[in-house]
Amino acid sequence: MTNLDLYAKAEHLLGIEDATEALYDLYRSELDEYKVKTLLDVGCGRGGFMQRMISDGVECKGVDLSSLMVKECVNVGLDAECIDVAEVAGKYDAVVSIFDVLNFLDKEALVSFLDAVADKLNDNGVFIADINTRYGFSDVAEGTMSSDRDDEFLSVDAEFANDELHTKFTLFEKNEDDTYTKYQDTIVQYFHKINRFQKLSSLKLIEKQTFSLYDTEDKTLLIFKRR
Repeated sequence: MTNLDLYAKAEHLLGIEDATEALYDLYRSELDEYKVKTLLDVGCGRGGFMQRMISDGVECKGVDLSSLMVKECVNVGLDAECIDVAEVAGKYDAVVSIFDVLNFLDKEALVSFLDAVADKLNDNGVFIADINTRYGFSDVAEGTMSSDRDDEFLSVDAEFANDELHTKFTLFEKNEDDTYTKYQDTIVQYFHKINRFQKLSSLKLIEKQTFSLYDTEDKTLLIFKRR
């Protein structure tokens, strides 16, 4: 099991449903002015945002590196694949990466990712993504938490240092014979300064807005056009 699949198994215990819905509302309102007809959701998760956009008449495709997430999308009839964005065929009016997707990429991987995204955009296409601010990492994401529900228990321990957040997930699932299966892995996220996005050769940052998702100014929304 990859660390992203472990995250997928544990996501419902993290208490992020309201934050996810708030982000969906924000992205949807931003996309309204661009009147997109086709959309690629990179890091699509379980497909909640695609379902919203499909209800607005937008043709959607999703990709995610968690096979568990993609399987859930396919099971409800969504067009989703467990592939890298560089492998996606075709071009789209809009590409989105919702809820920290860019923070999972280190500096080198980020540039390659953004080049691949630019390649999937139509000439007047738009790319929207969000990142954590430094405050969002150091004062919101860092720390410990635990959660349990029915026959599951999750422990999360996150430490932010040297512009990296290392989050250890430990999940226990109860088996039919009353024993427990333990899953454990660490996910690394990276803080990115805004000027990193202002020097791209393939995308032009046209708008940025810092907002509060969990706490004061813990997130920044980035909107790009193709160069």
